[in-house]
Amino acid sequence: MIGYLRGKIIIKTADFAILDANGVGYRVFLPTSTINKLVLNEEAALYIHTSVREDAIILYGFYSEEEYDAFLILISVSGIGPKGALGVLSSITVQGLFKAIREKQINVLTKLPGIGKKSAERMILELKDKVAFYDTDEEGEDISAVVAENDAADEAKAALLALGYGASEIAPALKKAKGKTVEETIKEALKILNRL
Repeated sequence: MIGYLRGKIIIKTADFAILDANGVGYRVFLPTSTINKLVLNEEAALYIHTSVREDAIILYGFYSEEEYDAFLILISVSGIGPKGALGVLSSITVQGLFKAIREKQINVLTKLPGIGKKSAERMILELKDKVAFYDTDEEGEDISAVVAENDAADEAKAALLALGYGASEIAPALKKAKGKTVEETIKEALKILNRL
C-alpha cells in the first residue's frame, strides 16, 4: 500500500493532481485545502490513503497528517466512503468538523456535502469517542492528539501503527487502555483491538 509520496506536481485540477515521483505519475485525489497548497511544477509531499476496489486502485492525498487522520476517521463511519470524506474535508476544517461532532452540532454537519440528518447523527454517534481523542489549542488552529502528552501512550501508538493498525482504530483503543508502562499499554490496546 502507498502511504506517502514525494514528487513534482505536473498536473493540477479542481479535484486531483498528478505527482511525478521518480518518473512515475500518480493521480491523487485531494481535498480543496491540499489543492490550494500545491504549486504546479514544484515538489510536494503528500500523505496517501490507498483505496483498493475490485475495479480500481485510487489514491487520496493530504498535505497534513491531521487531514489524513481525519479522513481515516470519517471513512470508518458506515455509509461514508472515501469520496464522501473528501467532500467533507473540502468544505470544513478538521478543527471545525471535530468541534461540530464533539458539540453535537447537527445543523453544521448537515450543511456538508452528502451529509443528511441521519448521516450527521451517525457521525456523532460513531465518532464522538474518536474525536474526543483530539484537542484544539486556544485559537482552534492546531489539532494535536491528547495521547502525545503521555509518553507511554505515544510510544504505544507508534508500535501499533508499525503492527499495521490504522490511526482510527488505535485512538479509541489507547483511550481505553489503562497500562502504566509502554508494554502494558500495548498489551491492553491489543486486547481491545482484537475484540473489535
